[in-house]
Amino acid sequence: MQHPNIVEFQVTGDYALFSDPILRVGGEKCTYQVPTYEALKGILSSVYWKPTLIWYIDAVRVVNQIQTEVKGIRPIHYQDNKNDLSYYTYLKNCCYQVRAHFEWNENRPELAQDRNEHKHHNIAKRMIEKGGRRDIFLGTRECQGYVEPCTFGEGPGWYDDLPELSFGLMYHGITYADEAYSPETQGNMTARFWYPVMKRGILSFPRPEACPLTKVLREMERKPFGEALDNFSGLREFGEVT
Repeated sequence: MQHPNIVEFQVTGDYALFSDPILRVGGEKCTYQVPTYEALKGILSSVYWKPTLIWYIDAVRVVNQIQTEVKGIRPIHYQDNKNDLSYYTYLKNCCYQVRAHFEWNENRPELAQDRNEHKHHNIAKRMIEKGGRRDIFLGTRECQGYVEPCTFGEGPGWYDDLPELSFGLMYHGITYADEAYSPETQGNMTARFWYPVMKRGILSFPRPEACPLTKVLREMERKPFGEALDNFSGLREFGEVT
């Protein structure tokens, strides 16, 4: 299904680290071979985000060859200020083309007056042209990324002639209470998993509600927005509510 508010952009970076959040607690960190849905959604949210809408990542195209590099890192212990020695496995020379669209967040009826599709679509495209409103990171903060407009599928790609490549079970993303899509996800933080298959360099992502495996992580309350809140004027000042 084609959506009228599709955006397409290219994100590049020297290094990337896409992994399951469970592996972020400490110790050795190893990247997935391809970007996760949640990481790409985070990149797009750094480009432009409003609580009125939800970004959906439709597909990602892996342009460059998948290569990894191991680095020795000296992180700080959680329990004290001493350093530790760990080895992190990063992707290097990364380049991805992304296609995405937004839909209204039905969990936010209090923001229905802000549902102006033309406005948000044009602002999002302008923000992509400017490289985003906030800093772009490829998975982790030490992996700086850069965003620019592109035509999805344009130009040569390393895997254009590869019919199919499977990656096994992979983390898809997290459904927060603000973006719940079913009674099971209402009032919870839920992790999603899927089995990605790249076809000729392109990964087509399922919608969050279509992921085959989910796990409730913990209970979570939906953060309300509205004029009754004391911080509403602050939200309006910083552009979260218009």
